[in-house]
Amino acid sequence: MFIRYGYDIEIESDGPLSLLLQMSVRPERQLDLRGTEEFSTTPEVPFSTFVDDFGNFSRRLGTPAGRFLMRQTAIIADSGLPEPEMPDAQELPVEALPDDVLQFLMPSRYCDSDLLMQPAWDLFGTVSPGWPRVQAVMDWVHNHITFNYQDADPTRTARDAFREGKGVCRDFAHLAIAFCRALNIPARYVNGYLGDFGVPVPPDPMDFAASVQVYLSGRWWNFDPRNNQRRIGRLPVGYGRDATDVPLFSSFGQHQLLNFTVIAEEVDENGRLIGQKQSA
Repeated sequence: MFIRYGYDIEIESDGPLSLLLQMSVRPERQLDLRGTEEFSTTPEVPFSTFVDDFGNFSRRLGTPAGRFLMRQTAIIADSGLPEPEMPDAQELPVEALPDDVLQFLMPSRYCDSDLLMQPAWDLFGTVSPGWPRVQAVMDWVHNHITFNYQDADPTRTARDAFREGKGVCRDFAHLAIAFCRALNIPARYVNGYLGDFGVPVPPDPMDFAASVQVYLSGRWWNFDPRNNQRRIGRLPVGYGRDATDVPLFSSFGQHQLLNFTVIAEEVDENGRLIGQKQSA
């Protein structure tokens, strides 16, 4: 299948701003692009790109005062299959983990796993290790947190989400990651595009989706505690320890957000829309 993804974002500021954008697909998925990611701004300004310490593709630019529009669109090929699963996947002992995976065992700003150690072992310590234990974490978080866009809180940590039982997709991800780390299972935060392919289209406008990757049997596996099912067409833009490492949009200065539109829709190989626009 082919997916057209992108965004249309407009801001307004009283003075010049420095911006960092992280809304391009990860470098390993850029091999699947049909053409290039088309990025433009109004007014037009120069920009540069770089890959950060987590391997995420980032864009750096400055804006003048006033209204400023950013657009990006691209078409990418995807298998069209649900994300793979391996119910027999096993946890690895800490001493067998690769060096670059160890950081995803540690507490981080939003994933305060050290403060959730006891609840994690109380809830999941008797569950069979490996995939069954990770899935038990996802099931519990999915059922514990009530999703509501109005409950978004940029300072909420995993322990806060555990106590409050409410939040948005990043809170589901943070709590699931913190539980896994408390159980000595490496887990990292994922941000990306996720159209509603093969599932009912919800009434909410399209947004970026936070999910989780867990390290089992020597590789990373996708899990999604908010939706709690294997999904089609997930396009990662950032991996990190938590939301701190994968900000979609960083502004060094004050601004007002005027428009934030995100798309992820199925098209044919010529870019023609298939069916209705997909939203998430």
